[in-house]
Amino acid sequence: MSTRYRFQQGIRALGSWLCPVDDALARRHLSPALVDLYLRMRRTERQHSQRVLCDLLKDGHTQPDLLTAALLHDVGKIRLPFFLPEKVLVVLVKAFAPGLYWRWGSGPARGWRRPFAVSVQHPAWGADIVAGAGGSPLAVELIRRHQDILDGLPQTGTDRLLAALQQADNRN
Repeated sequence: MSTRYRFQQGIRALGSWLCPVDDALARRHLSPALVDLYLRMRRTERQHSQRVLCDLLKDGHTQPDLLTAALLHDVGKIRLPFFLPEKVLVVLVKAFAPGLYWRWGSGPARGWRRPFAVSVQHPAWGADIVAGAGGSPLAVELIRRHQDILDGLPQTGTDRLLAALQQADNRN
């Protein structure tokens, strides 16, 4: 992701309180238990998730598990707070010192390493949370893998859905 994209994302986050969140859109695509999880997400994360969902719908995607993953791919961030200044720091370290980003994010989510752990580990946390709320195995897998790097072209149906999710996530 480019620095310009991350800058625009930060500006959107600062102005998120001005923009409405259409939670009815999520209710159309999620079970009641998953809606409850979705509503626990921060306003900026819900807005981001809705943009990812709308992007996928605009591209003609209708697979229900993909749409669920679009709305809940960042739900793992409800486990621990992750504030905008921390996100800025994490993005900068990831861009300029990726080895440190992965090392700091792989340990316990404590102290000054907490924001790195949230960034690195939220896909696994989110997958576990969604599985516990009755999410489908495919939606759970897409959430768990949404930050994974695919080697080459997608070879399976799941990888094609993952690639679509990642592309929409990166655009939004």
